[in-house]
Amino acid sequence: MLRVGLTGGIGSGKSTVARRLVQRGAVLIDSDAIAREVLAPGSEGLAEVIAEFGDGVLAEEGVLDRAALASVVFHDPEARQRLNGIVHPRVRRRSDELMATAPADAIVVQDVPLLVEGRMAPLFPLVVVVHADAEERVRRLVELRGMPESDARARIATQADDAARRAAADVWLDNDGAPAVVEAAVDALWVDRLVPFEENLRLRRTVGAGPPRLTRPDPEWSAEGARLCARVAAAAGDRGRGVAHIGSTAVPGLPAKDVIDLQLGVDSLADADAVRDALQDAGFPWRADIDRDNAKPPGSPPWPKRYHGSADPARVVHLHVREVGSPGWRYALLMRDWLRADAAARADYLAVKQEAEARYGGDGDAVRCVEVKEPWFDAAELRAEAWAETSAWSPSLH
Repeated sequence: MLRVGLTGGIGSGKSTVARRLVQRGAVLIDSDAIAREVLAPGSEGLAEVIAEFGDGVLAEEGVLDRAALASVVFHDPEARQRLNGIVHPRVRRRSDELMATAPADAIVVQDVPLLVEGRMAPLFPLVVVVHADAEERVRRLVELRGMPESDARARIATQADDAARRAAADVWLDNDGAPAVVEAAVDALWVDRLVPFEENLRLRRTVGAGPPRLTRPDPEWSAEGARLCARVAAAAGDRGRGVAHIGSTAVPGLPAKDVIDLQLGVDSLADADAVRDALQDAGFPWRADIDRDNAKPPGSPPWPKRYHGSADPARVVHLHVREVGSPGWRYALLMRDWLRADAAARADYLAVKQEAEARYGGDGDAVRCVEVKEPWFDAAELRAEAWAETSAWSPSLH
């Protein structure tokens, strides 16, 4: 089963995307619909709302007057928090119940309007954000929903901004145009990413990195790394001791393979094994055949770790799970930080990477590419340790 978080600002057209996903075969769990359900006439939720906010939030028919309730909580953050405390736990419980009834091979889309505001993005293996320009959203709210323009702008202002949504988004769907345009984008997303992602996840398969070829530095690598770190941390829970973006894509300005390397710290490999299933469910299947440590000086004894890859066909991830304080854990952080700090080291490393690619990258021979770089790492370890001593370096996740 693949769980997808779907969100977007009011008026962005999120319902259009949800409807198209259902047409393609997704199981939809609509948080707004569930919120109405848990506040239906005669429900415990409605009784608690009345006890908290008074009979003035009821219509004559005994149903919740949503406009009246909105007028009470809209400009009062404390009142809104009390309302959320009543509604949100009930919505979560009902969502979990519906999730439990979905088939094992389902793609479950959870439509959560306040997913970003509620900091829920790390709880999903994939997050889809539907976006439309603010002025287009105002137009839709006024023309299609009959909302006063001042209310439309006020509602938009209380929600997360575009920067916060972009930071949470694995998939960004622009929806400023006609419905057919975004529907075509949803169709492509379904075929190219969601279906193979679900299958990889269910079968515990990982996606490969392909030939060892360098790409230009991508400014999105940092944001992707942060988003994936948060997802790994959420899956690891209390057994995790911090997640770091490591490797070449964590060094700004350095050409690299388009691979995000992450390091999860744990107290022991027993803890690594204990979080294995949670990491797999979050989109990172375990690879027992790669439970060895390549992030070490050549010739050194093997450093124990656990390795997880990614089931997402659109994002190759190498997740290294190591004991905090172990040689491998320290080495990965040291090499990243040294390369960030030392321009000459970056230039030297890039030259070695380019040589390896020129000799073997076209053949897709990753093993030989590593062999080309090994002599450089022999000397680099001594240089990095010298830098660490003179700079009073200490391991940091960031």
